[in-house]
Amino acid sequence: MNASRPMLQSDDASTHAGEQAVKFLVADLQTGLEHHDADRYDARFADNVLWGSPFGATVRGYEALHAIHARFHAKGVAESSRFEVENVLVPAPDVAIAQVRRVSSGAAEAPSVASGVPNAGAFSEMALYVLVRHDGQWWLAAGQNTPIRPQQSEEHRS
Repeated sequence: MNASRPMLQSDDASTHAGEQAVKFLVADLQTGLEHHDADRYDARFADNVLWGSPFGATVRGYEALHAIHARFHAKGVAESSRFEVENVLVPAPDVAIAQVRRVSSGAAEAPSVASGVPNAGAFSEMALYVLVRHDGQWWLAAGQNTPIRPQQSEEHRS
């Protein structure tokens, strides 16, 4: 290990708190999705959240993002999925960074993305979430979703 390259990690208690915050976020996402409830889905999003969609759109702010999610949930556009926490890093006591996989229940039947162009079928995605604790409450500060392409070769995964 390079002596000038820091290991970013927090103490055990802070790491546990950050990991729990990610679990609670994922539970709200799952419940919101299952019940078509955008309020529950977005419950832990900060007012100035930064969001990147799986198709390259960017959204800044809770109101703008919540309006999009409310439309998706009202129309039933959000497909049945399950969320899986892949990795959590707590580099500082009040910051948690998580990789969370959303696996579409239809992903086995329909490809996610072909040649970089989204199709009408089901797709799964990997999200990178940044949570920040503010006044004792954990909030999602940023999220970036990336489609998971089926059967990617090892050389194209990084």
